[in-house]
Amino acid sequence: MRLHSGHTTWAASTVWVAVGLMIVTGVGYRAAAGRLSGLAGSVVLARGTLNALPLQIGPWNGSDVALDERIVKATDTDDHVSRRYVRSDGRGEVSLFIAYGVRFRDLMPHRPEVCYTGAGWSLEETSEHALTIEDEVELPCLVHRFGHGGLGSRSVTVLNYYIIDGQFCKDVSLLRSHAWHLETDVRYVVQVQIASSGRGLRNRATEIVSAFAADSAPAIRRTLEDAVEKAMAGVSR
Repeated sequence: MRLHSGHTTWAASTVWVAVGLMIVTGVGYRAAAGRLSGLAGSVVLARGTLNALPLQIGPWNGSDVALDERIVKATDTDDHVSRRYVRSDGRGEVSLFIAYGVRFRDLMPHRPEVCYTGAGWSLEETSEHALTIEDEVELPCLVHRFGHGGLGSRSVTVLNYYIIDGQFCKDVSLLRSHAWHLETDVRYVVQVQIASSGRGLRNRATEIVSAFAADSAPAIRRTLEDAVEKAMAGVSR
C-alpha cells in the first residue's frame, strides 16, 4: 500500500494518547471475562522479547518510546512494543503500540473505542478496512476517529487489529469464538494499535495509519511467531 501526496504533523502526545488511555476498563468486559478465563494462558514471553521487531520496516524508521512503568502495569501487558515510526521521505509519522498478554481476558477491556471515550474523547467515526499485505493476505482492521473539542481542538486516528495464533482479526470476535467453544489451545493473542494525530488531516491520517499497518503487519507477525516458537521450544526441553 502506497502513500499519496501530503504531509502530517506529529504530536508528541500521541503515544500517551494511544497507550496511557488504555487504563480505562470497558463496561461490558466483566460479562465476557468469565468465559475467557476458561482459556489457557498464552505462551509466556520474557519482557523485552518483542523488541526484536525491526526498527527499519520498509520506508519506515523506528525509535523506541519509553513508557512509565505505572502505565505499563495499567495496560495489563506481559510484553509490549512502544515506538514511533517515521517515513524516510518525511510524509508520515505514527505511534505503534503492541500489547501481548498472557491472560487473554486482560486484553479485552483495553480497546480504543472504550478507552478514548472513557477519557473524554468523542468517537466521531469507526470504519472497517481490509488491507492487502504480502502474498495477497488480507488484514482486517478497524479505524477509529476521535475528537476533543474546545479551543485548540485535537483529533487522533487509531487503527486497531489483533493477531490470534497468526490469524489477523479486526476485533476480539475470534477470541470469543474460542472461548465459547471452550477451545484452550490458543498460543498467543496480541493487540496492535497504530495512531496518527493532527488538525484538519483526518483523511490523510487514515492513509498514514493504513499504509504503516500494511507495511508492518508481516514483520509483526513474523516476530511474534519466532518469539512464541522459541519460548515453546525452551519449555519443552
